[in-house]
Amino acid sequence: MAIVGPSGTGKSTLARRLGRTLGVPVIHLDAHYWRAGWKEPPKAEWVAQVDELIARETWIMDGNYSGTFARRIAAADTVVFLDFPRLHCVYGVMSRWWNTRGRVREDLAPGCPEKLPDLDFLTWIWNYPRDAKPRLMALLDAAPPTTKIVILRSRAEVERWADQVEMPASQRS
Repeated sequence: MAIVGPSGTGKSTLARRLGRTLGVPVIHLDAHYWRAGWKEPPKAEWVAQVDELIARETWIMDGNYSGTFARRIAAADTVVFLDFPRLHCVYGVMSRWWNTRGRVREDLAPGCPEKLPDLDFLTWIWNYPRDAKPRLMALLDAAPPTTKIVILRSRAEVERWADQVEMPASQRS
């Protein structure tokens, strides 16, 4: 399962919740992408790492990283797109910063403490519907027919949907 969408929507929180519910390992892409000090990896190294992660038998993977959307969508049985309004995303990012400022969140790489979002990051969030969403929607439209696509547009929709997700009967004890 891939969980995608702009920053501040709660992708990591949803991934952890679903991981507990389904008993499936969670992969936070932020923890694999960033290097200490918020350094980015070389593109080829990042793509190879994503290929290695999606080759695992089961996973719930959260993260945006549009350059690897196609790979993750092709490998996922379900794609959850958190398509929240811009102001909700900005509020989510600012709340996350306030609640975890100066600490390294569990879904981030070591050496990457939470920092105040800068103008470039906030602009990226604000422009997500114009810049990243059309490409993502095209990839979702082209996903294999066996891929389940779930689009959730509010925290309330996320809660209702997540409340209905259950561990498959074959995995229950």
